[in-house]
Parts: sequence; structure tokens; C-alpha cells
Amino acid sequence: MSFLKKKYEKITFGIIVGNRDVFPSELAKQGRIEIIEAMNKLGYDYVILGENDTRFGVVELYEDAKKCAELFKVNREKIGGIVVILPNFGDEKGVANTLKLANLNVPVLIQASSDDIDKMDRVHRRDAFCGKISVTSVLYQYGIPFTLTKYHTCPIKSDLFKEDLKRFEKICKIVKKLRTARLGQIGTRPNAFETVRYSEKILEFNGISIEPIDLSEIFGFINHLKTDDPKVQEKIEFIKNYTSTTTIPIESLIKLAKLAVVIENWVVENDLDGFAFQCWPSIQDNFGIVPCAVLSMFSEGLVPAACEVDISGLIGMLILQIASDTPSAILDWNNNYGEDPNKMVLFHCSNLPKSFFQDTRMTIHPIIADQKGEEVSFGAIQGRIKTKHCTLLRIETDDLFGEIKAILAEGNYTEDPLDTFGGYGVVEISNLQDLLKSLCFGGFAHHVAATLNKVGDIVEEALSKYLDYNIHFHNKEI
Repeated sequence: MSFLKKKYEKITFGIIVGNRDVFPSELAKQGRIEIIEAMNKLGYDYVILGENDTRFGVVELYEDAKKCAELFKVNREKIGGIVVILPNFGDEKGVANTLKLANLNVPVLIQASSDDIDKMDRVHRRDAFCGKISVTSVLYQYGIPFTLTKYHTCPIKSDLFKEDLKRFEKICKIVKKLRTARLGQIGTRPNAFETVRYSEKILEFNGISIEPIDLSEIFGFINHLKTDDPKVQEKIEFIKNYTSTTTIPIESLIKLAKLAVVIENWVVENDLDGFAFQCWPSIQDNFGIVPCAVLSMFSEGLVPAACEVDISGLIGMLILQIASDTPSAILDWNNNYGEDPNKMVLFHCSNLPKSFFQDTRMTIHPIIADQKGEEVSFGAIQGRIKTKHCTLLRIETDDLFGEIKAILAEGNYTEDPLDTFGGYGVVEISNLQDLLKSLCFGGFAHHVAATLNKVGDIVEEALSKYLDYNIHFHNKEI
């Protein structure tokens, strides 16, 4: 599983097509046809009233709302988000009553169809521009959170709306996963790192469960694995194909392969979405490797793996992975870059997924080797990070206020020269000094999750609006 691309279940949308009979009802009828066509083209599953369940299969009257709500409740386990379509002004009470009666507690997207300048007569004028404001006003009164399209109005058939749906799908996936996430914790945090402490109770209250296992149990499972086991041999070959291992002793490769097999079995058996690992010092003292390459391979396979038992960092990795559909990494806010106040070095030592790097190689761990010797420090992944846009996210459980909080920023990896070790890159972030002050005053750890994609708006919408995390988006675009 860890070396295959893990896929999240598809989101099924519940669809409400609004109508108000003083406006052209034929527009609502056509809007229902168009949204079904759009869903089919994009490959989304959906739940919608049949065309004979109500007039045209749309929602206007209270009786319509009850029928639609019952349909949604029957499909409660499938529906991950609701899309409200307003081909004309729409009935705000019909929409609001459907959402209230269904009570699914899932994200809601509000669309309004655009009027055509040359079709503003009584037969063709939609007035959805105005109706959308009416609907959102009532949802606000009902306390029902909602998401808006990029532009206030857009045609259902447009590419703009297709992009809105794709963005909304990711918001829905983040919300759904975080309400039921299962994360693994292998070992205890390094004694020196109180910075990565977290509240398991706050996470559980918010739907995130932790499955712990002692590192000694992992070693015990490894001891029962024979080197000629087909799974071990398969992992050895995978590691060799994953990155350059020319300087790695075969004994270390065997240990890495066995560790990978055991963790993979444990992840599958416990249905875990990711895990955090005690990467030092016990595994060097008692097993004789660094686990970085194994963590890298899991993260590359979309099972995020955080080092130093950083569960909070792991949650950030999971969120960014879902938002971007790509592997995520965990890094240190690590160094200034000369005298430039808006540039810094993001680094780890290193377990970054392969796709983050311009080029990679497996080496000794430079820091561990200095401390404990090269013979127990094989397994680090080193290289420079690609020059791409990035989104950075740090999650914390704040015991003082009983909440989950987050800090979010976007930046760009640059091509500025840098000669160092580990997994590293130079990042430019607007008003970086203010961001660093926010990290320090907010009690955030020195780790941060990263993706090489621009997804800050998706993350903020999911976390603040639907999960009620206390989130600060440092350089949000207005």
C-alpha cells in the first residue's frame, strides 16, 4: 500500500436546483439538465431529485424541500458536499429548508447562472445574480456555512464553474477525511523535542484518532522477518529503484526493507491515513539505521509520514496532500538567507518525498553520523527542492484554549545559490518577518508541512469555515 498511490474515495454531491415561479421556470428545468451533464462529464457521483419527484425535479416549495431532504438523508453516508444551482432567482426558503431538514453538516457550494446581455426579456432574464444574495442571506441567518464560486455568477456549462467544482471537491475531501482520520504514532517523541507535544484528546474531540505502537513492537515484528522473505526482497528492489543507493551497504538496505514491510503491514491492518515516527535516537541505538528513506517512500505513495513523532505536522501533511492531490513533506523553518528579510531556508535532514527533489541520493545522515557514527546512520534522502510555488501549513492543538489552530502561508522556492546538506531550498515569502513573529508569539513548532502547489485558499476554506479551526492565512490574496 505505501508504495502504491493511495486514493481517497470519490465525493458524491447532493444537488439542489432552485426555482421561483415568478421567474422563467424553463430556465430551472434546463439548469437541472445542464448540471447533470456537467457532473457526468467530470465523473462525479451525485444525488438529485428525479424530474417527476417535483415540478421539473427542482426545489421551490416546502414540500419540495422535504422530498429533497429525505433523499439526501437516505444517502447521508455517501454525500460529502451539496451543490446549490440557481438557474433563475431561486427560492431562498426552499434551499435553506432543504439544508436544514437534511442536516448533513457537509460543505455547501452556491452557484448562480449568468444573464446574457442580449437575453434580458421576460422569458430569458434569470435574476440569479440577485437571488444568490437572497439565498446566502438566509443561510447566514440559519447558521449554515457555505462556499462561493470564484465569480458571483457563471454559466453551469462554463470552464469557470468546472474549476469551482474541482476546488469544492477538495474542500469536501479535506472536511470528510479530517472528521474521521486515523493516524499512527510509532514510538514516543524525542526527549529533547517538547515542541512537538500535542493533545490527543483535542484531536479525538475533532474526529482525529491516534493509533500508537511502541518502537520495540516494531523491532519485534522485524525480528520475525527473514531476509529471503519475498516482501523483503521486493522492498529492497523498490528502494534501489527509488533513489541512488550506490554508497549504502546491503545490510542497511535489508534493514530499511524490513522496516518498510512491517510499517506497511501495520498501516494496512489499522486502516491508517498516515503516521509519525520516532526517527532518533532509539532506532540508531537498537537497529542501526535512520528511517528517512522509508518515510520518504510512504509520503511519495500518499501515506504521509512525519518524523520526530510530530502528529500535528502529520495532520498538516495530510491536509496539503488532499488539497493538492500530490505528496507533501515536513520541513524545518530553518535558516535566514543572507540579509534578505523575505527569504529563508526550508530544510530537513531528510525524509522528503522523491517528487519534491530536483535529484536525490541516499546517504548517511550527516547529523546522526557526527553524533553516533556512520555505521548506524545510513538511510537519509538528500537533494535540492524544485523551484516551484509552495503552500506551507502548521497545525497545533492549543491546550490553553482547547482548540486546533493553524498558520498558513504561500511562497516560492527560488534558484538562489545554496551549498548545504539534507533536503533543502530557498523560499521567498512576502512579509516573512511578520510570519516569523506570528509563529513565535503563537507558540507554533519549528516544523511546517509543505506542498509544491498553490492551495492556500482551499485549505483556509475547509479548516476555518467547516472544521472551525482557528486559522491565520499570513499572505492571503484579496
